[in-house]
Amino acid sequence: MGKSNFNKQFILGITLVSAMGGLLFGYDWVVIGGAKPFYERFFDITNSPYMQGWAMSSALIGCLFGALSSGYFSDRFGRKLPLITAAALFTIAAIGTGAANQFTPFIIYRLIGGLGIGLASAISPMYIAEISPAEMRGRLVSINQLTIVVGILAAQIINFLIAEKVPEGATNEMILQSWNGQTGWRWMFWAGTVPAVLFFIFSFFIPESPRFLAKSGNWKAANATLERIGGTEYAIQEQKEIAETLQGTDSKIDWKVLKSKKIRPVLILGIVLAVFQQWCGINVIFNYAEEIFTSAGYSVGDMLFNIVITGTVNLIFTFLAMRMVDSWGRRKLMLLGSIGLAFIYFMLGTSYFFELKGLAILVLVMVAIATYAMTLAPITWVVLSEIFPNSIRGTAMAIATTALWIACFVLTYTFPILNKLLNASGTFWLYGVICFSGFLFILKKLPETKGKSLEEIEKM
Repeated sequence: MGKSNFNKQFILGITLVSAMGGLLFGYDWVVIGGAKPFYERFFDITNSPYMQGWAMSSALIGCLFGALSSGYFSDRFGRKLPLITAAALFTIAAIGTGAANQFTPFIIYRLIGGLGIGLASAISPMYIAEISPAEMRGRLVSINQLTIVVGILAAQIINFLIAEKVPEGATNEMILQSWNGQTGWRWMFWAGTVPAVLFFIFSFFIPESPRFLAKSGNWKAANATLERIGGTEYAIQEQKEIAETLQGTDSKIDWKVLKSKKIRPVLILGIVLAVFQQWCGINVIFNYAEEIFTSAGYSVGDMLFNIVITGTVNLIFTFLAMRMVDSWGRRKLMLLGSIGLAFIYFMLGTSYFFELKGLAILVLVMVAIATYAMTLAPITWVVLSEIFPNSIRGTAMAIATTALWIACFVLTYTFPILNKLLNASGTFWLYGVICFSGFLFILKKLPETKGKSLEEIEKM
C-alpha cells in the first residue's frame, strides 16, 4: 500500500497535539532550575538542604503516581481522557505554583505538575504509536521526544529572559527584595500556562485511539478513525490485524497475564530499557555541566552560553534521530548509543583521572549529549510504545514508565554519594560499565521493529 494514501496532515496534527504533553513535561521539569535562586530566598529555605531538595524533587513523587495510575486510566477510559486530564493538571500547576505565597502550597502544586508529567510521559508516546502507520511510526513517536527537548529549551530561554541581572555581590536580602525575588520567579511558572491551556483545548478535538476503541468493542468508531488516517483499504487491513491480536482477550486487565510466559519477557525488556535510559548516566553530564564549563575556561555566569550549546546540540541531534529511526531502525540506534556512551565515559573518566582541562572535556561532553539525543533519549520511547501487546499496552507502558521514574529518582539521589566515593573519574567509569552492559543486553534481547505494524510486532 502506497504511502501517498496516508492523510499526513491529519496524522501530523493529532501527533503534535498529543506531543504537547512532551513539551509541558520538558518545560515543567526544567523551569524550576531558573526559579530556584529566587523562590528559595522568598520561602527562606536557603539554609535548609532538606527543604531545597524537597522543592526540587517533589515533582518526581507526582511523576511516579502519575505514571503508575496511567495504566489503569488508559485501559479503562482510553488514551484521550487521560491526555485531557494531564493538560488540566499542567494548567493548575502552572497557575498555582506561581501564585503560592507559602512553601506548602508551592510543594502541592509541584506534586500536581508531577502527576501531569507522569501521565503525559506514559500516554503521549503510546497514543502516537497507536495512531501511526507502521512506516512512519518511529518518526512520529520521536516527535514526542523532540517536544520534550523544545520544552526544556523554552524553559531555559524564558527563565533567562524573565530574570533581571543580579548585581555582583548582591546579598540574600537584596535578591529577596528585588523584582526577581518577589515576582520574576512567579512569571517563570506562569509562562507555562499558555501551552498548558492550548494543550487542554486541542485535546478535545483529537480522536480516541482506534486500538483502544477496537479493544472496547467500538469497531465503528475505530474504523472511522483508521479510514481518516489511511483510507478504506488501510482501515480494513488494520482492523483484521487488530481483531486477530485481540482474540480471546478480555477488555478488563488480568494482572496474571503480565506474569505469563508469553508476556513476561516483553515486560522485562521494557522495564530494563526504561531503567537503562536513565542509568546510562546522561544526567551526570548535566549535573557536571557547571564544573565542565568552568574547567573549559568559560564563565558559568554566561547562562545563555549554556543554553545555546547544550540546548542546541540536544535539539539538532533529536532531529537527526527522527530522520534515522525509520531507515536505520531502533536496534541499530540503541546499540550505537550504548556503546558510544560507554566509550565517551571511559575517555571522560580518564580525562578527569589525569586532570585534563579545557576544550577536550567540553568536546567530549557535547559528543555525549549528541549521542544520547540521537539514540537512547527518543528511541527508548519509540520501542516502549510499540513492543507491548494491544490488550495490555496501557498497563505495561505504565509499569515501564514507573520503572523509568524510579530509576531517575535513584540516579539523582545516588549521584552526590557516588561522586564523593569514586570521584569524577570513577563515577564516569561506572556509568561506562553500565552502558557497556546495556549494549550487551540490547544485542541479545532487542528485536528490530521498524516498518512493522503493532500487530506484526505482537506476533513476533
